[in-house]
Amino acid sequence: MRCSIVLILFAAAVAQSQTNPTTVSSPDGQLTIAFQTATNTTPGDARQRELSPQYQAAPDGGQLIYSVSFQGKAVIEPSALALDLEGQTPELGQDVRLVTSTASRGDDNYILLHGKTSHVRDFYNALRLEFDETAAPGRKLIIEARAYNGAMAFRYLVPEQAGLTDFRLAKEDTQFRFVKDAMSYSLELPNFRSMYESEFIQLPLSAFSNQGGVASEVLIGCPMLLEVPGVAWVAITDADLRDYSSMYLVNPSRSWLGHWLVSSLAPQVENTNLCVTGALPHHSSWRVLLVADNPGRFIESTVITSLNPPCAIQDTSWIHAGKSAWDWWGGSRGADGKSAYNTPTMEYYVDFAAQSGLRYMLIDAGWSVRGDITEMNGRVDIPAVVRYAAAKGVKIWIWAGYDDVSRQMDEAFPLFEKWGVAGVKTDFIERDDQPGMEFYYRTAEKAAQCHLMMDYHGATKPSGISRTWPNIVGYEAVAGMEQSKAGARDNPCHHVLLPFTRMLAGPMDYTPGAFDNVTKDQFEARMNQPMVMGTRAQQLAMYVVYEAPFQMVSDWPGNYAGQPAFQFIKDVPTTWDETKVLNGVPGEYITIARRRGNEWFLGSMTDWTPRELEIPLNFLGSGKYSAEIYADGKDAAQFPKHVSIEKRTVQSGTKLEVQLAPGGGCAVRFVPKR
Repeated sequence: MRCSIVLILFAAAVAQSQTNPTTVSSPDGQLTIAFQTATNTTPGDARQRELSPQYQAAPDGGQLIYSVSFQGKAVIEPSALALDLEGQTPELGQDVRLVTSTASRGDDNYILLHGKTSHVRDFYNALRLEFDETAAPGRKLIIEARAYNGAMAFRYLVPEQAGLTDFRLAKEDTQFRFVKDAMSYSLELPNFRSMYESEFIQLPLSAFSNQGGVASEVLIGCPMLLEVPGVAWVAITDADLRDYSSMYLVNPSRSWLGHWLVSSLAPQVENTNLCVTGALPHHSSWRVLLVADNPGRFIESTVITSLNPPCAIQDTSWIHAGKSAWDWWGGSRGADGKSAYNTPTMEYYVDFAAQSGLRYMLIDAGWSVRGDITEMNGRVDIPAVVRYAAAKGVKIWIWAGYDDVSRQMDEAFPLFEKWGVAGVKTDFIERDDQPGMEFYYRTAEKAAQCHLMMDYHGATKPSGISRTWPNIVGYEAVAGMEQSKAGARDNPCHHVLLPFTRMLAGPMDYTPGAFDNVTKDQFEARMNQPMVMGTRAQQLAMYVVYEAPFQMVSDWPGNYAGQPAFQFIKDVPTTWDETKVLNGVPGEYITIARRRGNEWFLGSMTDWTPRELEIPLNFLGSGKYSAEIYADGKDAAQFPKHVSIEKRTVQSGTKLEVQLAPGGGCAVRFVPKR
C-alpha cells in the first residue's frame, strides 16, 4: 500500500506595498489568517506595549504579526512572530518588510495504514510570504501558511543567505493573543524532561499569568484546548518535528491583564542555551491551530498527519494494527494466579491471546541484561516464546528502555528481527528537545529496515509522524490506567477529558481493559491485583473512544474468564475507516462512533454524573443493523462490574437511549443484517 499526496498549485508573486494584511482563508471561508508588518503604537512604557499592544500597519517595515478570525469574529488578536538567533540582534521578524507573496491550493489525498480513518482528503489554501529586514544585518525570513476547513497552520523558514552560515536558534517567540480571556484545559508540566503524564486542568488563561511574581512561568504542554466564549473552541499543538524541538506554551505576563501565550521550545539537554541547530535552509515545525464551534470536530480532524511528509516505507505489508495481551498490569501472573516472570508465564499469555483472537502479546520489562538489550538474562527466552506464539498465530512485542535503544539500536534491531519479534515498546524517553525528537525518527527508520513496529512510552505526544513512518503504531504520553496502581489520578473525570485534549495530537496508548471495576468509595490503589474506578461498560467503551492502533487488553487473563462482556473486546477493531463524534462536553461526557468495513462501533462515557443520552444513529448506512449493546447494569452505580447485554434491530434514524451510571459507559457493535 502506498501513501500519496497531490498538490494543485497556482502562484503569483507580487511586490507588496499595500497597508492591508495578506490573508489566506480556509476552502469553506470560515477561517482566515492574516499577516502584516506593523508598528506598536501603544502609549506608555515597554511593559504596557507588551501587555496590550496596539498595532498600526507599517508596510515599509515593522514587526511581523498575524491574526486569526473564525466566522467573521476575531479569535487571535495581532500577535508577534519572531526568531531569536544566537548572537544576533534584533530578533528575526522584529523589523521586516514583505517582499513577495505566493498563493497556492493543496489537496492532501492519501492512505493511512491505521488511525481514525483510512483515507484522508484534506483541501487547503496556502500562502508563502517572503520578508527582508529593513536594516542591517538584512536577513531573510519566509512564512509558510495553510488554511484547512477547521484548522490552520504556519511555520518559519530561514533560507540560505549571505551572512548566515547555519541555523542556531536560541528562542522562538510565537505569540497567541486571544481576543478575550479563554477557559483553558491545560497540561501543566514540571520541566522539559517529563513523560507528559499529568492532568489537564481547567483554568482561565489569565490564571497562568504569574501576577506580579518573579518565578518561572508555568510550563504548559501541547495540545492545549481553549474555549473563547462566544467565539470559538481552539486547540494549539505542533506537527512535523523533524530537525526541530517540541513547542510548549507559557503565559509570560506578570499582570492580571495578561491572557496570552508564547511558544517555549525545549532547549537542548546538552546545551541549554540553544533550542535548534542545523544547516540552511531550515524550517520550524508547524504551529497548528484547530478552530471550530464544537470541540468534537478536533477529534475527527486529520490535519496533524496531513502536515507531515508522505509515507517513507515502500513495502508496508508487514505493518498491522491489533490488540495485545500484556503481562505487566496483572503482575505477570500465570495460570495459577501467582506472579512469575518467566517463559511459562509468557506462554500462558500467548495462549490467552490465541484463544481470544488477539494479534499480539507484549512482554514487558525484565527479560534483558541490565544495560544490554542484546543479551537475555535467563528469565524469559524471547526466541522460544516467539516460536511458541508463531505456532498459535500470535506475534510478540518486547520492552526496551530508551538509553539502551538509543545506544544499541543498530545492533539490537537486526537481532530482534532475527528472533522474529514484531515490535519494540521503548520506554522512559523523557525528552523532546531537538536530539530527543531525532530519536523518534532515527528509531522509526531503523526499525522499518528491520520490519519492526514501534510503541513509544515515557514519551512526548505524537505529532503526525506515523504518516511518514506508519510502523509507529503507539504513543503513551498520558496519565493512563497504570496510575490506578499508585493513586486516584486515573478516574472517570479524567477519562472523559482525554479525548478532547491529549488525543487531539494522535494515538494514545492508555492501556484499557481492567475488569476489577469499583466505585469511588471502594477504590484503593495497589500494585498487585489492581482495581479501577468506573464501570466495566466504561472500560469497554474506551476501546472505541480512545484511538490506539496498538491496543492493550491489559488485565490478567483469569479476570476475563467466563465474563460475557469480554466478547466486545474480542470483537472491536483497533483501526478505523471513519470516525464521527456524536456528542460530548470536555470533562463531562463523550460519545464516538467509528466504522471498520461495513460495521460500526460506538463508545459512550460519562464522568461521575449519571446521564441519560438519546443518540441518533444517522451515521449508519442503509438497511437494518443488529446492535449488540453492552450497557451499565441497572445496579452498576453500586456494582460497577455489572453489564447489561442485549441485541436489538436498529437502522439509520433510530434513536438509541443510553443510561450511563456514575463513571459509566456503553459500548455497541452494529452489524448489518442480511
